[in-house]
Amino acid sequence: MEANKGLLIIVALALVGALSVLIVSNKPNVLLQAFFGLLLLVVAFLSTPASLYILIFSMLLGPEFLVGGLERGGAALERGITLRFDDFLLVIIGFVWLAKTAFFKQSAPFLRTPLNGPIMFYIAMAAVSTLVGTLEGRVKGMTGFFFLLKYYEYMFIYFMVVSSVETQKQVKHLLIAGLATCFLVSLFAISQIPGVERVSAPFEGESGEPNTLGGYLVFMLAIVTGLLLTKGSVPRRLPLFIFLIAGAVGLAATLSRASFVAAGIVVLIVMGHAMFRKPLLAPVIFIALLASPWWAPDAITQRISFTFTQPVEEGQIRMGSVRIDTSTSARLRSWQQAFVIWKTYPLLGAGVTGTPFMDTMYPRVASETGTVGLVAFLILIGAVFRMGFAAHRHATDPFERGMTLGFLLGFAGLLVHAIGANTFIIVRIMEPFWLVTALVVRGFMISQAKQQSETGPKTQPDIPIQGEARATRPALVRPSWVEHRNR
Repeated sequence: MEANKGLLIIVALALVGALSVLIVSNKPNVLLQAFFGLLLLVVAFLSTPASLYILIFSMLLGPEFLVGGLERGGAALERGITLRFDDFLLVIIGFVWLAKTAFFKQSAPFLRTPLNGPIMFYIAMAAVSTLVGTLEGRVKGMTGFFFLLKYYEYMFIYFMVVSSVETQKQVKHLLIAGLATCFLVSLFAISQIPGVERVSAPFEGESGEPNTLGGYLVFMLAIVTGLLLTKGSVPRRLPLFIFLIAGAVGLAATLSRASFVAAGIVVLIVMGHAMFRKPLLAPVIFIALLASPWWAPDAITQRISFTFTQPVEEGQIRMGSVRIDTSTSARLRSWQQAFVIWKTYPLLGAGVTGTPFMDTMYPRVASETGTVGLVAFLILIGAVFRMGFAAHRHATDPFERGMTLGFLLGFAGLLVHAIGANTFIIVRIMEPFWLVTALVVRGFMISQAKQQSETGPKTQPDIPIQGEARATRPALVRPSWVEHRNR
C-alpha cells in the first residue's frame, strides 16, 4: 500500500511540474506536445494494455524525425539518426511500465523465457563490438550509441509485451490490432499507386522505403495465411481474404525484388504444407506461379527483368555476357567487402556503424560484430525458430495454431528478405516482428500453464509466472528441445 501511495505521489508531482511549465509557456506547439505527452503518461499509468494498443498503431502509422538535418536518402547512406513518434512513445510507456512493476509487483520486471539468453547475448556482443570500435576510432560514439539504442528498442518491446500479457484473449486482441494496422498501411500503399512509381509506408519522406514496406507486408501477410490455413482459427474468413488481397496489391506495388523473393519462399512453403493437408491447393498455386509472366502486371515483370536489362552504367557486375544492375551489384559487392573487413577484425568486427553502408543483413552482421557477433545472431535466429516450432507443435487452440504457423512462414520470409536488405535491424519490420514473437511465446507459456493446471502441478516449476507465488502456480511444460539443451 505504501508503494502505491509513493507512486501516486510521484505521478502527482510530475503532473504538477508539467502543468507549471504549461502555464508559463506561451508557445502553442510546446503546449500541444506537452498535453499529448501528459495524456500518454496517464494512459500508460492507468492501463498498460491500452498503451500497448497505441504503440502497435504507431509502429507503422507514426511520423519520423531526422536528427542532423540530412535528407532521407542521405541519412541511410551517411548513417544519419532517424527518430520516430513510437520511439518517444516507447520511452514513455516503458518508463511507466517499469515504475509500476517496481512499485506494485515487487518482482523482476522481465519474465523469464527461452529467448532471454540469446537476446541478451546478441545485444551484449553488439555493444562490446561497438565499444571497442569507438575506442579504436572506427565508430563515432553518438552515432553508434543511437544505432544500438534502436536495437535495444525492439528487443525491449519483446520483453515488455511478453511480461505484460496475461491471457490468451489479450494475445488474440493485440495480434488483431497489429493486423488492423497492416490493413490500414496496405490501403495507404494502394492509394499511392496512381501517383508514384513505388509505394512505401506512411511518413517516410519523398523517396520512401519500398523495400522496408515489402518486408513488413511479407511478414504480416504470412500471419494471415497461417490463420487462413488453420481450420477454426477465426469465425469468419472473409475479412482475412480481403486483407490478403489488399496486402498483396500493396506488396506488388512496392516493386521490391527482395520482397518478391521472400514472398515466393513463403508460397513454396505453403505449397509443401498444403500437399499433405489440402492436396488440391498445391497444384493450383503451382500453376498460378508458372503462369505469372502472363498475369502479373507489366511493372512487376519489368522490375524483375531490370536486374539483367539495365542500360550500361558504371558499377555493374558482369557475368559473361550478362550484366547485373547497379543495385544488385552493390549488394553482391557487400559480401566481398564484408569478408575483407572480417579478415581485418575477425573476432569482434569493426563495430556497429564502423563499416561502409551495406544493404544486406548477413555480411553486415559479420563485418560489424565479427565471428562472435555472427554466432550470437545465428543462435538467436535458431532460438526463435525452435520456440516458434515448439509453440506451433503444442498449440491446441486453433487461433494460436494459426498464429504460430503464420509466424513461422513470415520468419522464413524475413530470413530470405535479409539477403537483400538489413531486415533484422529495420525498426519498421522489427517492431512488429518482436511484437508477434512475444505474443507467440506468451501464448505458448499461458497454454502450457493451463494444461499443467488441468493435469496437476509439479513440485518445482520450470518457468515462473511473473508476480505469482512459485509454490501455488503450476509448472510450465518446456518443449523437448529446451529440456535436451539443459541436460
